Amino acid sequence: MRSMLSVIVLSVFSFFALAADWTHWRGPWQTGVSPETGLPDKFSPDPADPDNNLVWKAPYGCRSTSLILNGRVYIINNVGRAVTEQERVMCFDADTGKVLWEYKFNVWHTDIVSSRLGWTNLAADPKTGNIYAHGTQGLLLCFNKDGKVLWQRSLTEEFGRVSGYGGRIVSPIVDGDLVLLSMNNSSWGDQAKGSTRFLALDKDTGTVVWWAEPVGPPKDSYYSTPVTAVIAGRKQLIGGCGEGTLVGLDYATGQTLWRYPLGTAMINCSPVVGDNLVFAAHGEENYDNNLRGRVVCLDAAALDAGKPKEIWKVDGIKARYASPILDMKAGRLYVPEDSARLFCLDVKTGARLWNFTYGRNGRGSPLLADGKIYVGEVFSRFTILQPGPKNCKLLHEHEFLGNNPKEDVEINGTPAAANGRVYFATSEELYCIGLKGAKSATAPSVTETLAKGTKIEHIALYPAEVTLHPGDSISFEVRAFDGFGNRMKVEGGAEWQLPAPTPPPGAKTAPPPLKGVIKDGKLVVDDKTPNQGGYVVAKTGGFTAKARVRVAPRYPYEQNFDKLPDGAVPGGWVNTQGKFLVKTLEDGNKVLAKVNTNSSPLIARGVGFIGQPADHDYTIQADVQGGLAGDDLPEVGIVANRYTLLLAGNIQKLRIVSWDALPRLDRTAAFSWQKDQWYTMKLTVESKGSEAVVKGKCWKKGDAEPVNWTITATDPRPNTEGAPGLYGYVTGILETGVGTPVYFDNVRITPNK
Repeated sequence: MRSMLSVIVLSVFSFFALAADWTHWRGPWQTGVSPETGLPDKFSPDPADPDNNLVWKAPYGCRSTSLILNGRVYIINNVGRAVTEQERVMCFDADTGKVLWEYKFNVWHTDIVSSRLGWTNLAADPKTGNIYAHGTQGLLLCFNKDGKVLWQRSLTEEFGRVSGYGGRIVSPIVDGDLVLLSMNNSSWGDQAKGSTRFLALDKDTGTVVWWAEPVGPPKDSYYSTPVTAVIAGRKQLIGGCGEGTLVGLDYATGQTLWRYPLGTAMINCSPVVGDNLVFAAHGEENYDNNLRGRVVCLDAAALDAGKPKEIWKVDGIKARYASPILDMKAGRLYVPEDSARLFCLDVKTGARLWNFTYGRNGRGSPLLADGKIYVGEVFSRFTILQPGPKNCKLLHEHEFLGNNPKEDVEINGTPAAANGRVYFATSEELYCIGLKGAKSATAPSVTETLAKGTKIEHIALYPAEVTLHPGDSISFEVRAFDGFGNRMKVEGGAEWQLPAPTPPPGAKTAPPPLKGVIKDGKLVVDDKTPNQGGYVVAKTGGFTAKARVRVAPRYPYEQNFDKLPDGAVPGGWVNTQGKFLVKTLEDGNKVLAKVNTNSSPLIARGVGFIGQPADHDYTIQADVQGGLAGDDLPEVGIVANRYTLLLAGNIQKLRIVSWDALPRLDRTAAFSWQKDQWYTMKLTVESKGSEAVVKGKCWKKGDAEPVNWTITATDPRPNTEGAPGLYGYVTGILETGVGTPVYFDNVRITPNK
């Protein structure tokens, strides 16, 4: 328990949330509740119906929740077919449904298929009017209100963000000065081991403010979007993780405040918070019994050994996807099960008050507004309910048939309420319903009481992570915080160091310290070391802070692995440690080998990224070799501009692909290649107007390079940039536990003239 002697001030902040601004996917209180009144209890999508309550509809569907800000509606969805398929952020006039702008972007480096694009929710900043999107390929984009990209980060190429086939990736949120989200990732150095991590970025610049690693390796992909709340005077970020744990982090620093084991696998539901109480649910197997599904109420202000006090728990409710509604005023928690059955629980005791079946498959979360619950189910049914203390009444339901009888209409997103209206989407159309003359409500005042301490209890470096080129410089700032996350003045100077890292998981030796010079917080990295990764440490007042520094090469760049010890990987390469390692072959040649002793798709298949996401106009070349495991040959290749040139062993093909889960772009040629034979591969991308020409060639190592390209593909939706990398996919891992060997050597990246 924190001594109250360290608390000298209680800072009280009050603000009004206008219901016309739906900036968080669960509404102004992040609870699924809206203050709007005068909302319809029925509707029809037919404009000819005099009682349709239809304000407008637009022929653009999505899987997620609409955001409404300053008279505009924002969604994320997919667009196009085959080679033209992309993700898209769209902006509409909230009164008319007129499209104001759209921004399209490609998909790459993911196993997620097209039917599950655009499943994250957008986030909005009411102060600036900016919109934030997390794409399937890992782009985190910041737009202004007119659709201009202010900044972007490529989470996959920069931080090794992992996506899975199921489409489950986490939506960002905005609070104060930060954009916050979580992910499964495997990067470099102390983030080499795959884990669920939380990331905070400066909302104006995209600069990394802090990383947090509150739990260990994930069991699966997940999409529990975190929420923020002030609990016992301290602002927290609260969310579920990929291995079944619910966590509370300090909003300002990312420090882990508490953990609560909820299940044995991923958590997809978002928690809801009220009066220091955290309500959370999941639909997998419980961690302490063989039942599936649990709902809990935790007092996050009462911690014992880093675990919140459990007020109550209810087992057997399989809340696998949709998130609950918290109505503290009525004392009720509404929990949707994955079978589209809605449970009403007493907030104080967890007692089941009633349940109501509104469909067969529930993924979208429900909305409570004007005493009514609006909810969709996957199989195209949209329902309006009237909940009470003892039962639930069906007011209206409508089943959407769709425009194409060969394609099912789905509802996967959550309704939003604003401007006296309700906004929701099917997979085909976006709807706005409301009564004539409806007016926007104003949410009651929300008071945040933040405690303030008397002394520094934590320091951090800003930025917390950077990527530089050889010879670049950057200045770090020491930030100090009290025990409640408030900024404090740093007294005196700091001692700066470039420490020797500890050996990363799986490595036989530790990598060297960062090569460079640091003085008074200004770092200049060595201009003779083309690639490296290391740390900057600052010490002051008995506290220590660390920042991650990656150095990516300038081009031309060559790497033959001869100077690296066995078990290591090149410094600063992303998503490489734990998936690749340097190995000395029987002939004495040092190569980079793909790890082939783990059948997990997260290990057996991967891209090691060498450069930066904004790299372009370059050619990559490497020697590659694959061997047999049983009757299997691997896949091995090289990456440029988010295109992969790969040798597919089991089908004896040479392929150029982009987003190979679809694949969006796929050019394939017969190519007979042999086990244990070295080949040289070469890949380049040339821009030609609005198109890109992707060229690849492959030949036996030692032979003369062919004059002509072996395979060429033209992309009408080109990837204009992207980090170069190496691709390997190990197959044939059976009882022996050893799969197909994959080797790389003599990597060369040269700028195009």
